[in-house]
Amino acid sequence: MGCATVTPAEATESSPKPPAPPSVSALSWEVMDARTGAVLGAAAPHRRLPPASTLKTLFAVTVLPKLRQDTVHRATSADLAEVAEGSSMVGVDEGARYTVADLWRGVFLSSGNDAVHTLARMNGGLSRTLAEMQATADRIGAGDTQVRSPDGFDTPGQYSSAHDLALIAKEGLKNPDFRRYMGTKWARFPASGGPDAYEIQNTNRLLVGSHGVEPYAGLIGVKNGYTSQAGCTLVSAATRGGRTLLVTVMNPQDESFNAVYEETRALLDWGFEAAPLRTLQGSGPQHPTTAKKSAVATPGPAAAEPTADAGPGLTRHIGAAAALLVLACVPALVRRRLRKRRTLR
Repeated sequence: MGCATVTPAEATESSPKPPAPPSVSALSWEVMDARTGAVLGAAAPHRRLPPASTLKTLFAVTVLPKLRQDTVHRATSADLAEVAEGSSMVGVDEGARYTVADLWRGVFLSSGNDAVHTLARMNGGLSRTLAEMQATADRIGAGDTQVRSPDGFDTPGQYSSAHDLALIAKEGLKNPDFRRYMGTKWARFPASGGPDAYEIQNTNRLLVGSHGVEPYAGLIGVKNGYTSQAGCTLVSAATRGGRTLLVTVMNPQDESFNAVYEETRALLDWGFEAAPLRTLQGSGPQHPTTAKKSAVATPGPAAAEPTADAGPGLTRHIGAAAALLVLACVPALVRRRLRKRRTLR
């Protein structure tokens, strides 16, 4: 009796099919394999949108390797002169002494624009830092990104995309210092202590678990953000079963308080379930003016455009929830305990 022959087509048909991505309200999202850069799924991944503080990841990729972590710096008024009014701050005070490591914890945990500008001055100034950030974006293929501020604060002409932010995070993961800071949950600022030191906590609720958000098992970072123009943004990295995934979510239209975190959770769960069931393919470069489903950001709230599982080789399409409500999910920044917040005028 002969053995039955299974054709490749029959084998493919009998293989488990990956599940459809979850329906989320974000204007743009992407799920990327952090090791290979392959895109598992996406919706409008090259749509140019304000990035908010997720752009601090590009600042870190650019400047972090250049400054010794144990260097001590006395903050000056010039360091803080160009911090925009309304910025999130960790509390860098003129005349106080901080190590570079203190300042990076201020960047990653408290999203401190004052720490960003202090480090930018140490790097040779704002203009030089912005030019280097743009050069970094160009070098790693983040072609949707234009840099106008080092901290992600709303600035005319500044934008990025879900795909670019995932690429930037992927680059950051190569640096052990980047990985350490992005995964730090709590720290003393400054770490040397003293009567004026205080505790800071990472504002990424999916990492620490706060404000009604349960921490995500396996989450290792990266960075959250919010501005009035960008809405809520979040780049996340999580590891499970030896695989690390990157998820970028930009501007959910769902008005619930923690939408950006819960939509990220859903996409991470989907990615870890779907990844073993499909052959991953790299996304390759895609210019935003020719990318399918891409759009240029416009001021003010925008309705979510139709979304698709847009990774190359994928044909499954999903619908995105449309909403015309202004996003009301301002993240609550953790304030320091032992001294008053610096007021910029």
